[in-house]
Amino acid sequence: MKLSIYGSGCAKCQTLAKNAEAAAQALDLSYEIEKVTDMNQIIDAGIMHTPALLVDDEILVEGKVATPDEIRKLLA
Repeated sequence: MKLSIYGSGCAKCQTLAKNAEAAAQALDLSYEIEKVTDMNQIIDAGIMHTPALLVDDEILVEGKVATPDEIRKLLA
């Protein structure tokens, strides 16, 4: 499973990345995490609001910092 965090690298982006990792670990999933900060790549992915979480190129969270529990429910 590929978890991609899209954003500028700000504190909210970092928190979303930590929360996504915590959720994946809680579900005992095999994953890799990618952080995308290039604005052209963010726009090309169709993201209008950051931070955003994509799982295998599908946008699950956009424009907010989801909690580990919220992300876990989306991944399950």
